[in-house]
Amino acid sequence: MEGWIAAAVAALLALLYWQLIIAEGAYLGRRVVAWLYDLSAHLYDRIKGYEDAYEAWFLGRPLARELALLPDPLVLDVATGTGRLPLTLFRDGHYRGRLIGLDYACRMVRLAARKLAPWQERITWLCRDASALPFPDATFDAVTCLEALEFFPRPRRALREMVRVLRPGGILLVSNRIGKEARWLPGRTFTAEAFEAHLRALGLEMVQTKPWQEAYDLVWARKGGRPVPGGLRPWRAVLRCPRCGAPLQPGEAAWICSEGHRFPLRPGGILDLR
Repeated sequence: MEGWIAAAVAALLALLYWQLIIAEGAYLGRRVVAWLYDLSAHLYDRIKGYEDAYEAWFLGRPLARELALLPDPLVLDVATGTGRLPLTLFRDGHYRGRLIGLDYACRMVRLAARKLAPWQERITWLCRDASALPFPDATFDAVTCLEALEFFPRPRRALREMVRVLRPGGILLVSNRIGKEARWLPGRTFTAEAFEAHLRALGLEMVQTKPWQEAYDLVWARKGGRPVPGGLRPWRAVLRCPRCGAPLQPGEAAWICSEGHRFPLRPGGILDLR
């Protein structure tokens, strides 16, 4: 009897380790994923141990170079977390555009907003998931998503949304989970070949997979079609109500659409669209 109890306890612990540590709650729903990230938000950067030079070499500088010739480029960082991509992009000093950082975990976003306070006039922070992005088609000159796709409930749907809001000629920069733990995320990960094929099927060109980390490749791609740079646009041309699709107008305590839907501004000027 004791042997069966020990086996059951071991199985339960293994299941919890898989669900909460390896899968980071991915199979338990987006609220659980957000809760886990918010729970560890104050430790996240310390755990990750990002190196400024490494971040600039692989992320900030290459993306800034791709956008250097565009007037007032606009970037969307999906699953922005504590602002990893925005920080390296703005810190390098070569990026002259604006950015929207989006994440479902609001505590993570609050930390990002504090870290990037020197650039607050050029950044807008949103609490929202990636399954239905609140933007019109062809809005952004670049869309990025790092170390997050495999934790989305529907990775393929999120990718479709990222490509939808990307302008023709725009840059998609995403990570693809690889390594031994990728096999423990069924339905959420791709082989390098399958991932590239999927991106091409979505209308992306010049798809390139580059080694990055032990657990991730970086994948760069460009949306097909004639490039159309955006430039400065009012918020009503950029942001949409996630409930009805009407343009959103900024207010002091909330943003409101023409149908009367209200979305509160959280501390730090974070717009909550959940």
